[in-house]
Amino acid sequence: MANGVYHTKYDIKINLTHEDLGHDDRPGLLDEITRSVGERPRDLLQCLQDYDGGSCECAQAEKSPWMFVRRQRRGGRLTLVAAHLPLTHVATPQESDKHKAMKERIARTASRHGLAVQVEARSSDRRIVTDVLVSGSAGRVGWEAQYSPISASTVHRRSAHARENGIAPLWVTGNPASALIDRAPWARVDDVPWQRIASPLTMLVRGGVRHLQIWKCMPSSPRPCPETGHACGRFHGGWFLPALCVPEERSTALDELVVTSADGDHLPLRIRDRSGPRKVSHLWAPAADVRRWHELTGETDAAVEAPPDDEEAVSFAKEELDSTCRYGEEGAFVSDPRPRRELSSATGLQSFDHIEDVRRPHSRPVRLQLTENERRVIAAELRCPPWGIGPCMLCATPIHRYGSRSPMVCAACRSHETAR
Repeated sequence: MANGVYHTKYDIKINLTHEDLGHDDRPGLLDEITRSVGERPRDLLQCLQDYDGGSCECAQAEKSPWMFVRRQRRGGRLTLVAAHLPLTHVATPQESDKHKAMKERIARTASRHGLAVQVEARSSDRRIVTDVLVSGSAGRVGWEAQYSPISASTVHRRSAHARENGIAPLWVTGNPASALIDRAPWARVDDVPWQRIASPLTMLVRGGVRHLQIWKCMPSSPRPCPETGHACGRFHGGWFLPALCVPEERSTALDELVVTSADGDHLPLRIRDRSGPRKVSHLWAPAADVRRWHELTGETDAAVEAPPDDEEAVSFAKEELDSTCRYGEEGAFVSDPRPRRELSSATGLQSFDHIEDVRRPHSRPVRLQLTENERRVIAAELRCPPWGIGPCMLCATPIHRYGSRSPMVCAACRSHETAR
């Protein structure tokens, strides 16, 4: 593999074995040369041997001398190497049309709601170019429409650069297997033709937006106990897709998220996956839910986060620049072999022995899910008619809720509130 390329725009030779690429005066160079081919000029990087006028192996094979940079494991270490473009994915016309249509839709929606919009906005340090930069009362949101393959390391690096410039990244894709999912704040929509994206018809966010659910683990709880499998009496909280909320939440529309993310009604959040403590999931959620979660857990999002635990850092051997063309040695290239990351189980569930103000999580109405037989049995125990059974407004335990002088909370919660 070649360890260097020629940058046709800057007229410089790049050494991929050096951390600064041999040009410490260009801090954003690595991000620029590792961008997807669909997001930069195809002829940005050139084979060094071809540039020097030598007999390039790719030219003899009637292939393009243009190159791209990718990661490869060599000698047990992860390194950067250059390979010829015909061996990797190039954005198809359909992907390019979808990309343009999504940018236009986001910009159109933001403008219609009085938000400041910049398309192809370059940061002050010239390190990143944002597809659509939307500015609102809560700050700046950098929308990235991603319809072509992209590596997880590129997603993380570009997201980190955005945060350093005071921009909240928000990646949108139609591919449920995209490497960007859970690597940075994201939203997934249906994979539809570009004409549908450009139309005024509603597009729902299918993944990436969740709601906080907090409940007391009782026999009547609609969910099994995540700790023991049976009622434990503790409180549990986690993040759920709208369809899995109790009661079911309304799905967020893409156009709505464009506005609410800029106005602060939706906020980004990082949570630890219960199935793997080292895994981090990213999501967008209603601002009230995010604030409540921070109060319960004491956790806050760092301004600039460390690389994901499952992402290995690249090693730099500091070798001499090698201009020899290695065409034919690259082998097959796989964009990202990782399995699909979008999982409904990544809820970040946590358990609490006590919650000071349990009424606050139930901003949405609580309802019981009882069979007719269960309702009759509980009614007989409480000596009330079946229609009088309802949930305690604090812990959702079935009580004689409806009727003359019926309480709104159970005896246990009432005693606790009195003691407080």
